[in-house]
Amino acid sequence: MRTNRTFTMLKPDSVKQGNIGAILEKINASGFKIVAIKLTQLSKSDAENFYSTHKDLPFFEKLIEFIASGPIVTAILEKENAVEDFRLLIGSTNPGDAVEGTIRKMFASSMTQNAVHGSDSDENAAIESAFHFSKREIFE
Repeated sequence: MRTNRTFTMLKPDSVKQGNIGAILEKINASGFKIVAIKLTQLSKSDAENFYSTHKDLPFFEKLIEFIASGPIVTAILEKENAVEDFRLLIGSTNPGDAVEGTIRKMFASSMTQNAVHGSDSDENAAIESAFHFSKREIFE
């Protein structure tokens, strides 16, 4: 299932540091169209559900605590080859390994506080988008 949409979340560190505008500007400048966006906050339970695929990994509890610690910005982005292109734009999970000019290189401070989430597959993009947005919140 190949689509032209992906999901992103600007994490609490991005929001707290005032980087929403700069990150969204970088996303727009890279050719992505925002078709849904909102400022929200996940409860611990919502965070556990969203990241359930990581529940058996050692960093899970720390991740959940961080993601539920403050407001986030969620968005659905549209562009041809959206998932792959967005993964390139955000860079490596470890900002120290991220390529210059990527979002994580520019805005992340650690592997946990890595500024932004991006879907890793077309299937997960659809699942993650549906988790955060109803159909009436998504625009063409």
